[in-house]
Amino acid sequence: MPFLLIDFPSFSPIALQIGPFAIRWYALGYICGITFGWLYARALIKNDRLWAGSSPISLVQIDDFILWVTLGIIVGGRTGYVLFYNLPFFIEHPTAIFKLWEGGMSFHGGFLGCVVAVMGFARKNRISILSLGDITCGVAPIGIFLVRLTNFINGELWGRAADPSLPWAMIFPTGGDVPRHPSQLYEAGMEGLLLFIVLAVMIRRGALKRPGLILGSFILIYGLTRIIGEHFREPDVQLGYLWGGLTMGMLLSIPMLIVGLILIVLAVRRGAPEPIEAVR
Repeated sequence: MPFLLIDFPSFSPIALQIGPFAIRWYALGYICGITFGWLYARALIKNDRLWAGSSPISLVQIDDFILWVTLGIIVGGRTGYVLFYNLPFFIEHPTAIFKLWEGGMSFHGGFLGCVVAVMGFARKNRISILSLGDITCGVAPIGIFLVRLTNFINGELWGRAADPSLPWAMIFPTGGDVPRHPSQLYEAGMEGLLLFIVLAVMIRRGALKRPGLILGSFILIYGLTRIIGEHFREPDVQLGYLWGGLTMGMLLSIPMLIVGLILIVLAVRRGAPEPIEAVR
């Protein structure tokens, strides 16, 4: 074995345990992602300089929206995993659908769940769907970053075989003796950190004044970074490679490129709305 090869650190999947009560890293990633995202969303809403006059969403409304988006992430993410990644298994074992603690969430399903939550909440409260979508997508990379880190801590969703001379190639406990790319960290960097920085810069430059621009940019850039990341990530064993060597993650991300580009073009053509008064 090359001396540069890194053995995967031994992490416990449990982050905190008090008696029989245990919180796993995976769950903690979602909890912290939603919490930090909510705090960041409140900061954006309170900064009137980022909006065309002031935010069309109140602090009370974003507080209420947290429950909606949390349910959207959980229900959508699990439904997406069942339908897109392991349907035959769940048809044979339907009760396993509800065993969320065993893992199995789909970003694309979670995203669609968030879309439903945004549309439902916005219509109920008579606020802009696009602006609420902008806020949701502007803070989403925080959660993506943390969840990808927990994927790494759990030693799951590891990468494809790597050249043993690659300094950061790793031997994962469940990946055999093959040195692999730590693709979870690649995705955390691209889908999380990089995407967050790009959107944050856009927001500081006034992107929230054009409803739909952050939403479209998130969809487009995430689709691009996910497709890139899939080139280093080992496909799910039950699916393998699909048409032309594509993976399920790639196929689900391709429509995002089209939708994201359309939303960006429409937001730019639409321009900024007239300034509105604060709705604190």
